[in-house]
Amino acid sequence: MRKYDLVVIGSGPAGEKAAIQAAKLDKDVLMVECMDSPGGSCMHTGTIPSKTLRESVRFISLIKQRAIFGISMIMDEGVTVNRLMHRRHNATMSLVERLENNLKRNNVEYLHGRAQFSDTHSLEIHSTGDTTEKVEAEKIIIATGGRPFRPEWIDFEHPRVMDSDTILELEEIPRTLTIIGAGVVGCEYATIFAPLGVKVNLVNPRQELLDFLDSEISNALAYLMREQGIRIRLGETLNAVECRDDQVFAHTESGKVLKSDCLLYANGRMGNTEGMGLEALGLSFNTRQQLEVNQFFQTSQPHIYGVGDVIGYPSLAATAMDQGRLAALHAFSDMTEGTKFNLLPTGIYTIPEISTVGATEQELTQQKIPYEVGSATYREIARGQIAGNTTGRLKLLFDRNDLRLLGVHIIGDYATDLVHIGQTAMAFGGSIDFFINNVFNYPTYSECYRVAALNGINRL
Repeated sequence: MRKYDLVVIGSGPAGEKAAIQAAKLDKDVLMVECMDSPGGSCMHTGTIPSKTLRESVRFISLIKQRAIFGISMIMDEGVTVNRLMHRRHNATMSLVERLENNLKRNNVEYLHGRAQFSDTHSLEIHSTGDTTEKVEAEKIIIATGGRPFRPEWIDFEHPRVMDSDTILELEEIPRTLTIIGAGVVGCEYATIFAPLGVKVNLVNPRQELLDFLDSEISNALAYLMREQGIRIRLGETLNAVECRDDQVFAHTESGKVLKSDCLLYANGRMGNTEGMGLEALGLSFNTRQQLEVNQFFQTSQPHIYGVGDVIGYPSLAATAMDQGRLAALHAFSDMTEGTKFNLLPTGIYTIPEISTVGATEQELTQQKIPYEVGSATYREIARGQIAGNTTGRLKLLFDRNDLRLLGVHIIGDYATDLVHIGQTAMAFGGSIDFFINNVFNYPTYSECYRVAALNGINRL
């Protein structure tokens, strides 16, 4: 039986960073992956494929919205999701190659197979051809990711009923689409399909869209979605799904019946913890089969860690990477302080995209913190006018007394890149004076920070 310092189960963002960090500490590391190629669902069924599709649709939207005299675009009638994702293969293969080279360069051993626990330190790796290899590890990190939640009463075998993985396998663009769940995934796909001419029903059991966002940003997204023709149905809960050969009928508890060509169920995810023998180890799970861990990402067995989507919130690739790295550091170093993601940026790849960091107005009001608001629109800056991009908005929240930056909220193109300027300022305890007293390149979208800071100062 081969012995290792660390076995990492899963090769997604969390697993990769965990393995590399342990290797940097001169540990003998084995990575186990059951998929045919490394990278996890992020690489093959989630983030990379969906964002590739989004980028193609965004390109189409830009041409339509920012018309240039003498240039027009006609989309083929027979266009498919697969054709819109023509860059997916090249992007995925390039990223997989980078990952494989990174593992080899750091002497991380890679084994294709499905891991199952024999005891708390031993694993059986079941590979193709009925071969089984037994390994033992001092530490084990579970980074097996997640999958879309599928209620048993919905027929996901029907070709017109999909989840966030299978939606990417559509042969043709539907005329109508009902999306159940207006979380991040549901909103992203709603704004991906609407620009293609799809009539979208977006069903949300809550009374507000993405209620964890600053309410002004959430309301702006809802307005822009309705402008795209998306029908947002708030406070509606799915009661039944009726499948026919040519259509799907979604029945809500209020008695509404939503007819569409296809239905996308996007209401949460589950942890990939089945079939690994974890129950026999006494590990704890929540109702979505996600591992429960402490501040160091340890399970109830201190030498077994859980990181990434398999532990649930926030289920972000960027956060998963840091979780994997920190779990490996805790396992093989003298780390004593728990992890605090105080300045966790959120990126939502709707069209237009959204990104935020720090507190919302609702939170500051509840905490009775005296704050003021500074805002800028893309319409106000030269770059927005040059690009014909006038729908974006950047919003700063800052302390009225010392001008310390408390929150950044952006909706518009490049929001997920722009937010890091504010995140950096907040990490160093900076005030909005930084944006006023420093020079920004002109013309850029970053100039919004300066305009928003001046706007906020003028309110005092």
